Amino acid sequence: MDESTDLKTFLDQWSSDPNGCRQIFLHFKSRIEQNDDITLDFVPRPGLTYSLRATRKGQSLALFVLMDVIDEDPRWLSVCFYGEMITDPEELGDLVPEGLMGEDGYCFDLDENDPDLIEYICRRLDEAYENSIKL
Repeated sequence: MDESTDLKTFLDQWSSDPNGCRQIFLHFKSRIEQNDDITLDFVPRPGLTYSLRATRKGQSLALFVLMDVIDEDPRWLSVCFYGEMITDPEELGDLVPEGLMGEDGYCFDLDENDPDLIEYICRRLDEAYENSIKL
């Protein structure tokens, strides 16, 4: 089974979504896919996380965003970036020293449909994409 099939199967089976995180995940995925020079890697770890990792062609680091679906009831999201790829002017992220593939990162947790936080994270997605090729 390939990654796209794994991801499709995961999304098809994600039926219970009382906090709206499935739709938010799809919104972020769509935002990332607006760029045509990215690769998505889906890493399922049932019972722990389902990770979607995005990499831009030509970047030196392993990814520019890691979106984890935390496999709890209900599922929630943790969207993580390398610390050097984004700013966090409103300090809404959690600093994770050496927590993103051995590098400092910022993670933004979503467990409900919060339009302001969703838009804030979308701006971080765009920022990380733009900065990914510079590092």
